[in-house]
Amino acid sequence: MKLKYVIIYAFIVVFSLGAKADKLEALRTNKKIISMSEAQAPYFAIQIIALKLPPQAPEFFRNVDMAREYRCDDGYLRFCVGEYNSYNEAKAAIESVKAMGYDQAFVVDTRKYAIDGSYAKGSSVKSSKKIDPDKVYTVQLSAFRFPVYLSHFENIDDVMEFRMKDKIFRYTTGQFKGDIAEAELQRIKALGYKDAHLVELDKYMPFKIE
Repeated sequence: MKLKYVIIYAFIVVFSLGAKADKLEALRTNKKIISMSEAQAPYFAIQIIALKLPPQAPEFFRNVDMAREYRCDDGYLRFCVGEYNSYNEAKAAIESVKAMGYDQAFVVDTRKYAIDGSYAKGSSVKSSKKIDPDKVYTVQLSAFRFPVYLSHFENIDDVMEFRMKDKIFRYTTGQFKGDIAEAELQRIKALGYKDAHLVELDKYMPFKIE
């Protein structure tokens, strides 16, 4: 009889662990394909490819562990590597990028990209609106084309993961009322997340990945 209860208990434990399994485990990657809603300094980069449709797997980016993605208003997604303070600095790195297989790579000033404004607006990206003390905010840490391992956020404990309508994965931390949200944002930035910004939590919750 005791053995029967032990078996039942073991089954419950295994089932419980299975229920909590990572739904995105098979898709996660160490590659950081960062979704950009605006050009940010340093502005010079090397464009490696422009696509009409987003890639379906991180393996598409051979030999590249980090790239920035810009959705432009001509319908193309443009992918860049490197961050350079000047055109000449970027040009000096061109040959090494071409050697990785991107023979059409060239230097760009990302400020000249015509970024799709409707996409940026619909993505709940950085907002210039005044903080409402009655609303609840969360701090967005990053946005990626593919889901990353949560260990990427090594100094953040409570990371929430969302997949929005634009199929971009967004990662946030915390739930803060408007009167303390700005102070929390500055604390997160001090941890090294210089591009972190506040978003309204209720606009993200329908897209949360449990």
